Amino acid sequence: MVELDDYYPEGVELKRRDVSEEQMRTFERYMAEVFTAFGLDLDTPATNETPQRFIKALFDSTEGYDGDPKLLKVFETECSGGPDCDLSQVIEGPIHFFSLCEHHALPFYGHAYVGYIAHEGIIGISKLTRLVRLYAKRFSVQERIGQQIADTLQTLLKPHGVATYLEAHHLCMQMRGVRELSPLTRTTNWRGAYETSPELRAEFFSASGLQR
Repeated sequence: MVELDDYYPEGVELKRRDVSEEQMRTFERYMAEVFTAFGLDLDTPATNETPQRFIKALFDSTEGYDGDPKLLKVFETECSGGPDCDLSQVIEGPIHFFSLCEHHALPFYGHAYVGYIAHEGIIGISKLTRLVRLYAKRFSVQERIGQQIADTLQTLLKPHGVATYLEAHHLCMQMRGVRELSPLTRTTNWRGAYETSPELRAEFFSASGLQR
């Protein structure tokens, strides 16, 4: 087992955000002004703590910035050699995720599918879910989340290839703007062997239960 105590890929830092209680109270007062100006009556039993709840929910929803120490563990590969080691995929999905669009701070949500072809290292299956949520629980865009997942797996595992597929509904399109209710936004990222092999990409989609 390799422990990456002294090596943190970009975006997998362990440093937690330093937001004081005094700052949180200040942010709550700001939000109380915004909610009141926009028409919310804060002088009711149901709403008088809404600014506090909103700020706490926003902080919790962006905890991906704090990193995840459980990701920083890689194990030696289980492959004992042979051509199959260059083809065998590890695939996890659907992984549910929620994120906040950095353009409007409105949620988008959906599923991620992550695959890789191990080389020298593997990662615990649950860590693929942790990796998706590490980047999703930030202010972000869907395209970047897929890229960050792929890049981090490349850095951690040095695999033969990495594949990601994300599909999501965006409330910034549904609640405002064009107000489309049903479309899904789909994004893919390919690294290594997946870039050059249509067969591997097709197998990834088929094994994920996706029609392509």
